[in-house]
Amino acid sequence: MSELHTNTIGTAGDSPNHTAYGAPSTPMTSGTASGVTPTSDTASAAPSAIEQFPERKARSLRFTCGAPRSATVIADGSRALFLRSDGPEDTVTSLWLSTFDTATGKHEEILLADPRKLLPNADAEEVPAEERARRERAREGGQGIVSYSVDAAGERVVFTINSQLFLTQIDKDGHGSRTRQLAVDALAAPSDDTDITEIDSAHGLHTCADEDDEDSLAPNANPDDLVPVLNPRISPDGRHVLYTTGEHLVMVDIADWPQTGESDGSGKSSLHDGIHAIWGVHNGPDPAQRTWTIGLAEFAAGEEMNRYDGFWWSPDSNAVIFETFDSSAEPTWHISDPANPDRDATARRYPQALTRNADVFLTLVDLEFDGNGRYSGMDARRIAWDRKAYEYLAVVRWEAGHRPLLLVQNRLQNHDQVLQVEHNGTTTVLEEHTNPQWLDLIAGTPAFTPNGRLVCAFNDMDTDTNRLTVDGKAFTPVGWQVRTVLDAGDTDVLAVVQRTPDNPQAADVPDMWANQADLHDARSFDVVRLGFDGSITPVTISPGVWTASRSGRGIVMSGRDMDHAQSRMVHLFALDADGNPATADRFPSLDDHLRADIANHAATPGFTPNTRFVRLGEHQLYTAITRPSLDSPYASAERLPVLLKPYGGPGHQEVTLSQSAYWDAQWWADQGFLVVTADGRGTTGRGPRWDREIFHDMKRVTLADQVEAVHALQQAAPEADTDRVAMIGWSYGGFLSALSVLDAPETVHAACAGAPPTDWTLYDTHYTERYLGLDPETYRANSIIEDAPGLDRPLMLIHGFADDNVSIANSLRLSQALMAAGKPHTFLPLTGITHMTNDPTVARNLLILQRDFLIQALGMTPRVSDRA
Repeated sequence: MSELHTNTIGTAGDSPNHTAYGAPSTPMTSGTASGVTPTSDTASAAPSAIEQFPERKARSLRFTCGAPRSATVIADGSRALFLRSDGPEDTVTSLWLSTFDTATGKHEEILLADPRKLLPNADAEEVPAEERARRERAREGGQGIVSYSVDAAGERVVFTINSQLFLTQIDKDGHGSRTRQLAVDALAAPSDDTDITEIDSAHGLHTCADEDDEDSLAPNANPDDLVPVLNPRISPDGRHVLYTTGEHLVMVDIADWPQTGESDGSGKSSLHDGIHAIWGVHNGPDPAQRTWTIGLAEFAAGEEMNRYDGFWWSPDSNAVIFETFDSSAEPTWHISDPANPDRDATARRYPQALTRNADVFLTLVDLEFDGNGRYSGMDARRIAWDRKAYEYLAVVRWEAGHRPLLLVQNRLQNHDQVLQVEHNGTTTVLEEHTNPQWLDLIAGTPAFTPNGRLVCAFNDMDTDTNRLTVDGKAFTPVGWQVRTVLDAGDTDVLAVVQRTPDNPQAADVPDMWANQADLHDARSFDVVRLGFDGSITPVTISPGVWTASRSGRGIVMSGRDMDHAQSRMVHLFALDADGNPATADRFPSLDDHLRADIANHAATPGFTPNTRFVRLGEHQLYTAITRPSLDSPYASAERLPVLLKPYGGPGHQEVTLSQSAYWDAQWWADQGFLVVTADGRGTTGRGPRWDREIFHDMKRVTLADQVEAVHALQQAAPEADTDRVAMIGWSYGGFLSALSVLDAPETVHAACAGAPPTDWTLYDTHYTERYLGLDPETYRANSIIEDAPGLDRPLMLIHGFADDNVSIANSLRLSQALMAAGKPHTFLPLTGITHMTNDPTVARNLLILQRDFLIQALGMTPRVSDRA
């Protein structure tokens, strides 16, 4: 296990000490260089490491293979599930268990399920189109077990591999497990002798073709209705699994585990799990007319609301809420593969800005089970709310002891309602919120506490703070921006926050952060306990980018900081003063505990970024400046061309206290650039007023802040050659890069624009209309197509043909306008590449090609090794 720092918790088996998770870092003062201090053995990048970086980054999925992730603390907190692959270039993730023996303090990591042992073709993954789309929305690049669902007791876990459904049963003592394939007779490859009566013999199949035709009955499902297996969720009692195929909602009744002699040794049970297609949507045979979907989140929810589920179990496992949506009103777009003209283009519905959204419905179903615990029927009713006024379904949450909660938004997202779903399907308004610009979605809200209090998000414009309320009263401190609610207890919430020290009303820094207070600001995503009495209790101490999961007396914290190349995951289990398991319902404190670091097998790039942090310009922009490493040929250069590397758009930050955020920047710096990343107005972490500076004016404001950073740069970095400035970026950063050479050519002299949304009418409703509204003139003013005649600087456009988020039409339209204006430019169309650019060869070569383009554009002299 890796050692942290002297003020961190000891490893498992050590006597517990009394400090929190994390380590101090060098403080930053505004306007001065500080942060990670390079030393001769860490900051100096070996030339071979820099030269190998593009290849190693691509093969390791950005150095994430082999790292533990997706932790969930279960039961009393002494156990936690997580995912991890076997090595630094292994993309196939397995399911693991972190477990403490609370009597001895011993910690173990136990492999629960290995895809390669369960399926012979686990490495040759064939993912259904619907699952590929879900992974694209979630930015999931791995293979194998990429997500899982666990029951309330923390004993049973379900997941898919290659669209096959699996169940893992964890042994009572936590030292082992059994795994088998569920419903194998029905879900295996179809054959002529499949016994359909075993698949669904209980009843007919409910279907819905429209709002008024939801209760008709169709013939029993056939095997084709049961696949693909998408988004399986185990019931809280662990006895059933629900999944969707996109057109059918399917229930699996889990049979008792086979006794000795009842298995053929392959993991396939000789007993039969019950399987029933319990509800379906009616679509015609023409794929273009298949507009109804069941049990999946619509595109806008998955891409912009971070809602990936389309059905939800009741805590008692006796009811389900599921979503159906009709996308027929949305425009039909096509994704083509021009390199293979024999292949048909793929038609899909897309919620294009200023057009219609999908029509979203919810249904509440009471489930019926027979004496053997097998599904036998249902009683269903539609959930009613004002769907015309509130067309966005942002949140569905159903917690133990309470009625379900919904959060619905109007089209402009400046008015929302928190609704309680009653048993008859009607809804009761619990709270309403408004904002003149828009309301932010805070993950984890709204939520009931165990004792029934309601926690909601609150954009407090008066105090310039994104806060939380409990029963309508704000309780989180001013100047502490709440990003995520991780868990709500009876006395506090566990949350991720960003502190805003610039806020004159900001609450004081907790004593545990006193030695590094300057680093706990917008760059640091800290986990804290926020008491309903206004108290703040830090959970993470080291500034960084953190998250957590807690249950009972346990907590797992994971994330990154500036002191470690690898991500870190730590499992803690609370003890009382005598060293016995504590009795608190929620993880009470970090004073006494068992502790274990979860092993990380990820590769590291072999260098530490030579990065400093400063505040630049009138707006005191948080800025990261990365210089050439100490043994680079450019280390002593008196003048360095400037490479701006922003995202710059709303809802995201680039300048964070995570070392991995600057690995790309270090590679660029060692090509001979001074790399500058500045977070301008509209980026997160500095309060709701700052966020809303870009309202209806994204183009002008976000570009102005990058120009401001360049003009203020030489005071912080005298070596900056502001006569040679380039910009690179992806997505909004690509938009900003193209914009910079079109509208600020006196400041930015060359640009590489990846997947840029050049015409905002080609992006989705929920994101774009939040910031630009519904006036077409605002879209024209914020798009860059009409700016094409002004291009006088070198510009490279990069875009994937398979991008279903930012369509390649954006780059094609800009290129067409540039051609019409007689403006030379470079265009790299990427065949088969989505918005994530996960192909290792493409990812590697994109770095090289952009470097060579900018070296030539800025008149730099390449090193001989650069051309190797």
